[in-house]
Amino acid sequence: MSINLFRRVGLACALALLPGLALAEYPDKPIRLVVPYSPGGTTDIMARTLQEPLSKILGQPVIVDNKAGAAGAIGAAQVAHAAPDGYTLIFGNNGPSAIVPLIQKDVGYDPIKDFAPVSLVSIAPMTLVVHPTVPANTVKELIAYANAQPNGVEYATAGAGSLGHLATELFGKEAGIKLVHVPYKGTGPALIDLIGGHIPVAFAPIPATYENAKKGILRMLAVTSATRSTLAPEIPTIAEQGVPGFEAVLRYGVVAPAGTPPAIIARLNKALNDALASDEIRKRLALEGAEPLPSTPAEYAADIDREETLWGKIVKASGAKAD
Repeated sequence: MSINLFRRVGLACALALLPGLALAEYPDKPIRLVVPYSPGGTTDIMARTLQEPLSKILGQPVIVDNKAGAAGAIGAAQVAHAAPDGYTLIFGNNGPSAIVPLIQKDVGYDPIKDFAPVSLVSIAPMTLVVHPTVPANTVKELIAYANAQPNGVEYATAGAGSLGHLATELFGKEAGIKLVHVPYKGTGPALIDLIGGHIPVAFAPIPATYENAKKGILRMLAVTSATRSTLAPEIPTIAEQGVPGFEAVLRYGVVAPAGTPPAIIARLNKALNDALASDEIRKRLALEGAEPLPSTPAEYAADIDREETLWGKIVKASGAKAD
């Protein structure tokens, strides 16, 4: 067991021993579900997919609140310092929960000390997409194009420290090409500029790119998972196209502020797992290219710990840093 995971489990056990923390009436008012990205991005889509079923299961409105900026760090910091009463949660991914603190200074929270994991929700690949004017239909052609640009090729992401940022840095290092990072405040604004032709390349989640690719307003070259996506099986992986072993997958989940009573964490975990057991919700997530992946709080804590270890190595090897 790693030190980080030991700290998480130890904190959870200590809280479980405290009397009077179980609130039988929970919830008795609306629950705020913070999405640390702008509206229209994949994390926002995932959260809103679960919004209605969670409201029905919990018997109180679940309100999605977008707090974008700093690759998710702004929204994450707000939740980290919220009252640990189960009424302020964050629906995020492995960016703010594991990666952002590795690459940004003074993010305003400690992902180990300040959060109590509730549950994993789903996993989904990212996509490598380009504006239609870029003369590349494959990863190999994009590499050749990038090698012909003396100043490198600009690429957009949801922000410095996002999975898209590190995935692209890893791709550039493995492919031997120069890529110039242009961070945005979320996937939505990044794709707006990509579609508008203001930036040529982006690494973005498949739910946010798939329909645009079908319409021809951007071109999808690859997915970042180890295997092809069930949503777009015709699109090859990056690993298939000359960068062996490449994989970078978004992992979505819900966390609460540290100190949230274990009884409330258990209630929220059951609600999320019940929602994800619905065939309708599973189908809706599948349409977004996501695979449901419910978990226990301890399993999610271990998952976050593994992601932090994995991407910490990538940060060190690639030299990636906040711009």
